[in-house]
Amino acid sequence: MKTPKRNGFTLIELMIVVAVVAVLAAIALPSYSYAVRKSRRADAQAVLSEMQIRQEKWRANNSTYTATASDVGAPPTGSKILSFYTFSIANNTATTFTVQATPVTGTDQVNDKQSGTTCSPLSINQSGARLPTACW
Repeated sequence: MKTPKRNGFTLIELMIVVAVVAVLAAIALPSYSYAVRKSRRADAQAVLSEMQIRQEKWRANNSTYTATASDVGAPPTGSKILSFYTFSIANNTATTFTVQATPVTGTDQVNDKQSGTTCSPLSINQSGARLPTACW
């Protein structure tokens, strides 16, 4: 008599596959989250750099820097980056300014770190100094 051929997987085999997938997911998820935060940070840096350039154009046409972020190209309402960062101008005088991107509270962007340095807020000033330096 021949023993019948069994098709399918045993419960043990299935549990091993589930365990392997869980370990792979546990390793991959933090790396993926870091890459997404870093990508959003790069988007915010691009906006800050554009705002800095527009501040200089503003001052070339006016006698002072503007204190209004919308005057110098802050992202329009509804822009996806505004879900993660708030853009503002701080330390504004006739000859100085600092453009800042602050992570929105309650988003994962608040946890953004580079080399142990918290990347909040990101900023660039009239002389091009970028803070925190580890995050640029």
